[in-house]
Amino acid sequence: MPDEIDREILQLLREDGRRTVRDIAKRVDLTVAPVKRRIERLEETGIISGYTARIDTNKVDSELEAVVQLRVAGDLELEMILAFAEGIPEVTEVLTLAGDPDAIARIRAANIHDLQRVVNLLRTNGRVTGTKTLVVLNTWSRYG
Repeated sequence: MPDEIDREILQLLREDGRRTVRDIAKRVDLTVAPVKRRIERLEETGIISGYTARIDTNKVDSELEAVVQLRVAGDLELEMILAFAEGIPEVTEVLTLAGDPDAIARIRAANIHDLQRVVNLLRTNGRVTGTKTLVVLNTWSRYG
């Protein structure tokens, strides 16, 4: 279980995954060696599962981004939704939720026709009883 210093380290890495160990050590008031060991332990235990680059795709290409709310018949099984979503390359993320809707899928599509095709694919899964598609106009994130 992470302690308060681990939580500070995690917060600093959330803000900037490229932050140096030396910078983190300075900010949490430790030397480099114990911070390096803490980060290695957080990685080994799976608390830190990887490092990614957050890319503003609007500056790279003209794809559409959308979120699709999914309502599912019966008990929601995360594995079922993930197995289905993994077969659709345009689905970039799936979040299962408590309440209504049951899940949200984040989608990147080449254009509106491609988005419609992907939404139709999601609807053809026998467990999906309804969808609501929301096109993203702009994004903001605390961590990037």
